[in-house]
Amino acid sequence: MRVAVVGAGPSGFYTAAALLARKDLAVSIDLIDRLPAPYGLVRYGVAPDHAKIKEVARVFERLALDPRVRYLGNVEFGRDLSLADLERHYDQIVFAVGGQSDRRLGVAGEDLAGSHSSTAFVAWYSCHPDFLDLPVDLGVEGAAVVGVGNVAMDVARVLARDPDELATTDISDDALAALRASRIRDVYVLARRGPVQAKCSPAELKEIAELAGVDLLVDPAELELDAASAAELESDLQAQKNFALLTELAERGPTGAPRRIHFRFLVSPVEIEGADGRVSALRLERNRLEPRGDGVAARGTGVFETLPVGLVVRAVGYRSLPLPEIPFDERAGVVPNEAGRVLEAPGGAIRPRLYVAGWVKRGPSGLIGSNKPDGA
Repeated sequence: MRVAVVGAGPSGFYTAAALLARKDLAVSIDLIDRLPAPYGLVRYGVAPDHAKIKEVARVFERLALDPRVRYLGNVEFGRDLSLADLERHYDQIVFAVGGQSDRRLGVAGEDLAGSHSSTAFVAWYSCHPDFLDLPVDLGVEGAAVVGVGNVAMDVARVLARDPDELATTDISDDALAALRASRIRDVYVLARRGPVQAKCSPAELKEIAELAGVDLLVDPAELELDAASAAELESDLQAQKNFALLTELAERGPTGAPRRIHFRFLVSPVEIEGADGRVSALRLERNRLEPRGDGVAARGTGVFETLPVGLVVRAVGYRSLPLPEIPFDERAGVVPNEAGRVLEAPGGAIRPRLYVAGWVKRGPSGLIGSNKPDGA
């Protein structure tokens, strides 16, 4: 059986591994990717100071050496290959293209110079060929990172860490030079909901809290919990660990370190202000939490404030893009599927021989290893 796996990131490699492990199949696999080099998010989405996470690439390297596997790089579906081409040469086709884009804030000023998606910013410091020339200006004193997930932690940490500590990593030379020349002293990490709802892992939060030469500042007033958040905290071990560390940081206060990371909760960007076409400030609305279903939702209070920042990085989630000739659910941001089998439309008929895996199947959630079950 000949199988094409379109996308050579983690979900593509995990799919190939699952197929190769099947003793009942005589299979040959072509891993097809639009970039010259494989590994996707492992190569271009993991922070340079997280070398341990990148070690999964060694597993992928061993798999790529299997004689039943070929890697076809610099080959783009829809540009170099059509669906008819794939169907002509392969028995089964798996799309594992990940989340190539990002969610937008939907506020005025989002396209000003100095406003970037985390997708682009992370790719810039990770040597992604599409983003080598991203015009990143770190000659400003304030930066805002919108979001409080693990990607937001990565961005804030890279902006605040001593560049000498990054010099031995695989960070791009241009990014390292820009960080050495950086004038950034204050990094604001912004969450629209409260500390209990923060999506970053306790390990990521602990790492950023231990940065040398950096004060991590938390306003104790923003750690006061409403009844719904207090109830949520009781049943969520990750939230308990994060909340305990944030409480400790709030009690610690500033030490006079040369750089500061400010955690702000219950705020939403409403406008990125500009001067001469560049970011000059970020206008925020303060939120309150209201119960909704089994959780809480952020609602604006009509109270506003402005942060003096010259750089804004939005880290509010990835999003998959439609593939040529393949059904796409714009609302969910995924290819409609039933257990990985492509459907004509949500709830529709199965498209024979077509499959999806990873984020384009289930949405951008989880860590790299979360894609492994999809391959099975």
